[in-house]
Amino acid sequence: MAKAEFEIPEIEEFIEVPEVTPGTMAHSSPYVAKSEFQETLGYAGEVPDDWKEKTLEAMGDLLGKYRGLQVFMDSCVKCGACTDKCHYYLGTKDPLNMPVARQDLMRKVYRRYFTFAGKFFGKLGMASFVGAKELEREDLDQWFSYYHQCSQCRRCSVFCPYGIDTAEITMAAREVLARVGIGQKYSNEIIGKVFKIGNNLGLPEPALEDTLEGLEEDIEDETGVKVRFPLDEKGADILLVTPSADFFAEPHVDGLMGYGKVFHETGVSWTLSSKASEAANFGMFIGSYENMRKISLRIREAALELGVKRIIFGECGHAWRVAYSFLNTLAGPFDFLDPDYPVPQHILEFTWNEIQKGTLNLDPSRNDDMVLTYHDSCNVARASRMGDMPGGQFIIPRNVIKAVCNNFVDMDPDTLYEKTFCCGGGGGLLTDDLMELRIKGGLPRMTALKQVTEEQGVTHMAAICAICKSQFTKILPYYGFDMDQIVSVHQLVSNALILTGQTDEDEDDDDSGEEAA
Repeated sequence: MAKAEFEIPEIEEFIEVPEVTPGTMAHSSPYVAKSEFQETLGYAGEVPDDWKEKTLEAMGDLLGKYRGLQVFMDSCVKCGACTDKCHYYLGTKDPLNMPVARQDLMRKVYRRYFTFAGKFFGKLGMASFVGAKELEREDLDQWFSYYHQCSQCRRCSVFCPYGIDTAEITMAAREVLARVGIGQKYSNEIIGKVFKIGNNLGLPEPALEDTLEGLEEDIEDETGVKVRFPLDEKGADILLVTPSADFFAEPHVDGLMGYGKVFHETGVSWTLSSKASEAANFGMFIGSYENMRKISLRIREAALELGVKRIIFGECGHAWRVAYSFLNTLAGPFDFLDPDYPVPQHILEFTWNEIQKGTLNLDPSRNDDMVLTYHDSCNVARASRMGDMPGGQFIIPRNVIKAVCNNFVDMDPDTLYEKTFCCGGGGGLLTDDLMELRIKGGLPRMTALKQVTEEQGVTHMAAICAICKSQFTKILPYYGFDMDQIVSVHQLVSNALILTGQTDEDEDDDDSGEEAA
């Protein structure tokens, strides 16, 4: 088991609601973005002297722009339905990680300065009488800490009787903080790389080309079939936009190889873009629709320049959320694309359609070394759909897995579908300076995984989100699992898919052995 400088939660038989332990995560905070990262995104480089005025000005601006935010500020009745729904509270025991308490950090300030009652009693020095408080400099530091202990997973929203979306409050708080010079280094630096180069990792075009050429060689060595991974190819039917993790690390790259094999076998023409090689959109994590728009426009521009007919997104949870919920409004209209296809389309929708049509030769026994379960990624489960059916975002991934695997088991139903638990690393929290939070936040999912591992012999867990896969690779060892027990869904597709003309490596070895004899 991996070592840590903090206590690793013990997995119990069931997910238990912990006793409240105040302040356990008060020390947790990500690195603050440097001035150059801030200014690249249009934010203040450092906290100004008039920080209070600027903070309230930013809050007022967002409240005026987004009616839902004011509704969420006004409508909470402290019923407690959300208190035990957050994976971070369950893992850390810190009461400020209860969604209602985390919301109240900003809500109290809102009540003081933006409601009649708060203004009236505030002037009398009685703001607390109406649940309000004066804004102090220490509040911003507390916001920066606890609003970066929310992965914007929206699980609490599923159980809220008023539909309060805590993710929107977190996004707003981070936007306010960034405007006054307290942005998060991890997210803001990544957005800057996208603006400068086109992807989160800062991979220049030559490195991207080399990576794709290497994948072509690997597949040809394995199968004897030349599968192309085209880049900036004008006139292709499909523009694939996928998370940059797919280009360099397992299990992500195995999924990318699966996409390429599926496209090859179905005979469609496709391409990647060096200008818009990144599907992820960290603008959502920092609450900036303007930066979300700038990133999304890169995809539009690439699609226009390449003359494609449709856009398909790879396996990335929040990328799909942004694409499904915002792409058309942020970067549309996409009236230059083929109207016979949805804008955008998920790679799983494409693959499932092809499976149904019978165009793929699949041998599920090629995955018989695994007993699979599936992790519903938050942004796919609670902020998007797939296909033309209700619940398609749950049904289609499982249908694909069952088509390519003989051994599939679901986890506890209270941890699936819209009630799924977050991996613990989403929402811009996938950084080593938040490792304690990430490990503790993963406790509920690890509990469900251990249950099916012990009771039903599960050996691997599949996911369709790059952040989930990266997070699980990191935290699985802390809970006694192997890091390679997390796999991509299209990795499973790749394993099962027999390409036309394919010759397996082991068959080649057998032939050479016979010739030698």
